[in-house]
Amino acid sequence: MTTSPSPLSPPDGWRTFLWLWGSQALSVIGSAVAGFAFNIYLTQTRFPLAEQKPQLAAALSLTALAWTLVATFSAPLAGAWTDRHDRRRIMLVCDVAGAVLTLGTLGLLLSPAAPLWALVILAALMGLVSTFHGSAFDASYTSLVPRERLPRANGLMQTVWSLAGLVGPAAAALLIGVPALLRSQGTGPEWLAGLRDGVPFAYAVDTVTFLAAVLVLLRLKVPSPARRAGGGRGSLLADMRFGWVFIGQRRPLLALLLTFAVANLCTSNLGVLEPLIAKFGLAGDWSARGGTLQGALATLAVTQSVGGVLGGVLISAWGGLKRQRVLGVLVPMVVSGLAFAAFGASVSVAAAAAALLVMGLTLPAMNAHSQSIWQSQVPPEMQGRVFSVRRLIAQFTSPASTALAGVLAARYAPGSVAVVAGLILAAAAAGQLLNPALRRVEDPALSAHPEVPAST
Repeated sequence: MTTSPSPLSPPDGWRTFLWLWGSQALSVIGSAVAGFAFNIYLTQTRFPLAEQKPQLAAALSLTALAWTLVATFSAPLAGAWTDRHDRRRIMLVCDVAGAVLTLGTLGLLLSPAAPLWALVILAALMGLVSTFHGSAFDASYTSLVPRERLPRANGLMQTVWSLAGLVGPAAAALLIGVPALLRSQGTGPEWLAGLRDGVPFAYAVDTVTFLAAVLVLLRLKVPSPARRAGGGRGSLLADMRFGWVFIGQRRPLLALLLTFAVANLCTSNLGVLEPLIAKFGLAGDWSARGGTLQGALATLAVTQSVGGVLGGVLISAWGGLKRQRVLGVLVPMVVSGLAFAAFGASVSVAAAAAALLVMGLTLPAMNAHSQSIWQSQVPPEMQGRVFSVRRLIAQFTSPASTALAGVLAARYAPGSVAVVAGLILAAAAAGQLLNPALRRVEDPALSAHPEVPAST
């Protein structure tokens, strides 16, 4: 397979990608700030009492479930829409919509008791916006980046998420503490010092980052590939079916997706379990040391993100495996499962943070190798439709994971739930190392790129 740039790649495609990556990275960081602040709002402001554990678990799981369900099951529509319309315009509309929804959440959090149902609806709408934006973005940067640079681009993309997790908690903790700091010093405007906490500030920052992404996109040219000659343009429903047919005819790719479905079933509950483990499982440790729940949560989130940043930098500099990339998916997945189990078994913040550090290290390699496999097999003009179905198959278990976490953590120790989930993941990934179908996932006969005839 040639390593020349795609015919769509403009001469300054890498520079355009870096601008696009930077602007979206800023928006992702803003969303991380708001997301961490939202967890603090639920755990410390809305449901602060130990006897409110069931209500807290329900609120965490319902909001996460709303986002995940909509984001997952709207993926085929988003992918078909991406391949039919201008991708830059889709991203612009989604960034504007994200800013509006964030402002709406900010307004709710300023009220004495924001209705949970309204927060759930806003989370669902944000999941819809995120899926359309993600579909357009994922299908765009492969049209900008020469193929030999795609592994580094994928590494940069993985670094973004980890960097957001590193910066987000620290920035959110700083913003949340502003009103209390002003009250203790007797300074600042009365309306500012009188706020319950600084959670709304985090949402204001998120809104600004959405608008900054819009301003950058307005100045960029992002190509949208045309359909191949003779490919036609069928109905939207036919386009939504296309990805299912493409993947169904390539069983090794389907096996890879089902492996990720198991991984998401086991680990998508982290957003629900982590605050609960920090509040109930690790309370004896951080309270004995004179710490706070907010500090413990920040430590866990930041440490995992440090691992992610280090892993992303490593995969960006290295470029990943050139052959048998599936090993770059499965081996880190085994390690990640064992680390998740260790996180659940931890009784100290330090041990839990160390386990999450290892999880963070494994994720960029796992996801970057997977992305490189798919980019090598799917042409740019098909990626919206195929990648959206890929996302649906891989992530359809995430809503179940989130819902189960809320139910099980309300009845059992949250740490025990994480231990069992982590061990299941490690065993499943280790078993897939022996699956001969997965070892064929990069077979040139499976590729649909023009230079390699697709299988029939």
